[in-house]
Amino acid sequence: MKSSISPVLSLALVTSALAAIATLSVRSSHAEESAAPTTAPMTDPTTDPTTAPTTQSIYKVASYGIGHNIGMQMKSAPIGIDTDELKRGLSDALEGKPSQVSEEQLQAAMAQVEREVMSKQAAVQQDLASTTKIAGAKFAEENAKLPGVTTTASGLQIQTITEGTGPNPKATDVVKVHYTGTLIDGTKFDSSVDRGEPISFALNEVIPGWTEGVQLIKVGGKARLVIPSDLAYGDNPRPGGPIPPGSTLVFEVELLGIETPAKAD
Repeated sequence: MKSSISPVLSLALVTSALAAIATLSVRSSHAEESAAPTTAPMTDPTTDPTTAPTTQSIYKVASYGIGHNIGMQMKSAPIGIDTDELKRGLSDALEGKPSQVSEEQLQAAMAQVEREVMSKQAAVQQDLASTTKIAGAKFAEENAKLPGVTTTASGLQIQTITEGTGPNPKATDVVKVHYTGTLIDGTKFDSSVDRGEPISFALNEVIPGWTEGVQLIKVGGKARLVIPSDLAYGDNPRPGGPIPPGSTLVFEVELLGIETPAKAD
């Protein structure tokens, strides 16, 4: 969904990238020494099927590709890259020259960069959460008008699909359910139904919207829950996961059973 490259540019990423290029450079130089000299321009084997790729051309393509990929990664990072200094650092490393900055200077600079990136990320996250919450509130407002929808004091909405015949669970129970979770636009982010395997969990160990909502379903019943963000994952869902910050979530839940009844007071 998003790029798999973390926007926080760590020192380890830079170091590993330089090491990969240095290794490739050594291999490439060895290959060039053993290859027959040529003055012909590099042929792209993907555009000229009549020319077999040479070791030399393969390493040139790979070298360019690595450089381009690193550039794309750094471009996606929300920091200002000084391309002249980047090229100088790459050149010095590949030529075996000593670093022009000390390890202490580099560590301090990278720490500052990470702090700035994290601050920018937090601001973006907050803006996204605010926008998503507004959309969620509008969705809940319209959903409340549907037949059979009940809104609780917390803002949770429940609509019975199939009335159960068994007891209602308590917050301390372990319940067994089938469920499907979607965003308000219908995007599915999780489903035990699709996996073909129900799930069991302690009802007081999940998000508040589930703790409250499942207690309103009788065993054997199925209901649709609309859970506002403050009863779900709030502004901080799992990083890189499918749920945006501030999301109102929709769950269709079937309560299959109570596995551990709550102890009587």
